Amino acid sequence: MKTYQDIGLLILRVYAGGLMAFSHGFPKLSKLFSGDFGFANPLGIGEVPSLILTVFAEFFCAVLVVIGFRSRLATIPLMITMFVAAFIVHADDPFSKKEFGLLYFFAYLMIFLMGPGKFAIDKK
Repeated sequence: MKTYQDIGLLILRVYAGGLMAFSHGFPKLSKLFSGDFGFANPLGIGEVPSLILTVFAEFFCAVLVVIGFRSRLATIPLMITMFVAAFIVHADDPFSKKEFGLLYFFAYLMIFLMGPGKFAIDKK
């Protein structure tokens, strides 16, 4: 039974982290490296710091989740980013726009609560 849970956590980590890193984080990382700093400023800290923090969470932390290295710690910036996306960036949007951020948020919450499972670098 425990092996099935570990396989489930592996699938969740690879899917949620991989999708975030390569469909959301990598394009923002490319934007950052190209010198295009135009980005939302939902917390009022400036566009550049907002972009840098988002890239850190959506790319670097997501990659850590995929490989299972410091997974619980890596999910914290991801959960914060998804919370901000759902409730601040998309505050005035219909629920269907908030839904993706919330799906990611709860996937990362599950990884945070359950850990990465035995198929992770943390367990080696």
